[in-house]
Amino acid sequence: MTSEEKIFLVDDEKVVRLSLKRELQNKNYAVEDFESAKDALALISEDWPGVLVSDVMMPKMNGLTLMEKVKEVDPEIPVILITGQGNIPMAVQAIQNGAYDFLEKPFATEAFIDAVKRAMEKRRLVMEVRRLQSKILLQSETQNTLIGKAPSIERLRQVIANVADADADILILGETGTGKDLVAQNIHQGSKRRNHNFIAINCGAMPENIIESELFGHEAGAFTGADRKRIGKFEYANKGTVFLDEIESMPLHLQVKLLRVIQEKVVERVGSNETIPLDIRIIAATKTDLKLASEKNLFREDLYYRLNVVQIVLPPLRERAEDIPLLFQHLVTDACSRYHQKTPPVPSAEYIQELQTRRWEGNIRELKNEVDKFVLGLPQTTDSGASNDIQISIQQTLKNPPTGLNNQLAAIERSLIAQELTRNRGDIKKTYTNLGLSRQTLYNRLNALELKRKDFI
Repeated sequence: MTSEEKIFLVDDEKVVRLSLKRELQNKNYAVEDFESAKDALALISEDWPGVLVSDVMMPKMNGLTLMEKVKEVDPEIPVILITGQGNIPMAVQAIQNGAYDFLEKPFATEAFIDAVKRAMEKRRLVMEVRRLQSKILLQSETQNTLIGKAPSIERLRQVIANVADADADILILGETGTGKDLVAQNIHQGSKRRNHNFIAINCGAMPENIIESELFGHEAGAFTGADRKRIGKFEYANKGTVFLDEIESMPLHLQVKLLRVIQEKVVERVGSNETIPLDIRIIAATKTDLKLASEKNLFREDLYYRLNVVQIVLPPLRERAEDIPLLFQHLVTDACSRYHQKTPPVPSAEYIQELQTRRWEGNIRELKNEVDKFVLGLPQTTDSGASNDIQISIQQTLKNPPTGLNNQLAAIERSLIAQELTRNRGDIKKTYTNLGLSRQTLYNRLNALELKRKDFI
């Protein structure tokens, strides 16, 4: 428990009240007891981070009425009701009215302590979600804020601040879904060009037969169907920023024209010999190694070097798992707005922990899809790929088993450990934690099974 977390215990019977208080204090809970429901209610507020335990049958204000008034203050405060005169209809009604749990006296101490523990965990999670929502709201005052507190994101913010107003062309490198467009917008917004156009172009989404006209514009009659003059994206972005996403998809013959735009800051519309001066900044983004692509003649080497004045590498989500709770809540808020849901659902701590162990090959874009399903109440995706691989590996082992039970068990154990090492890219701590082993036990098994960590990195 934190220093602020506290349990309010309300019961008009002093002997019962002090007995329960002693049991809770033995489990290191901070407890404040009350004989009167009114006295406890006066100290409860929306930001109170505790749990209320109340007897049902009390004079003046009974436990059910107290719960109703507490729910008016904050409907997410857990209330545990206890009574010696309970019945099934009362219990059902209490739960329907919002009671976290309903215990009939006499109850086992273990059951009582377990209910309090679960209720406190829920309240702690609710308060953490609210803290994150408050932080997101504060961050959202600046449009397109980068969400996260991992060291790699802090460094990214610093790099953006350093280069935003430098006016150098930039190459952003990152996996699918890491937020390359968001970084480009942050650079634009931090630059002196912020009051001019930010034009985003996905080079991979444009048909090759129209991309030249889209980028450079055309004169009337330049080709069949060109019945009027068209201003291209580059010209439209004059004094602003052009963001070229998936730059690796740009046709080679257009890369020559792009190189001229970057070097000479001029553009020629299709069907015209007139050069139009430009004042633009180019930000390009790619998920591939352009240097390697240029060596294979899939991308112009001179364009690569011209774009690569400043390179910004974005970290994948799996390398900043500590940001997932904050990102998740930010995306939940956004999804609730899109789906017109007033009350954001609260994820369990176990669910958030499970999200932090996934590979996230689609990165934040994949996390956003997961959040949408969560908000809509659809079945949650689990990282079943690795589990399926383990099952397949075990099935293969059993299909062609080595001789002897011990050898068969060793083969299965080897498959399990190898699969976990593969999933965690050789991370020993994650591996022994996920397998429920100690560090030393894992090392002993690696030696016995002739598995080497370096083979899985």
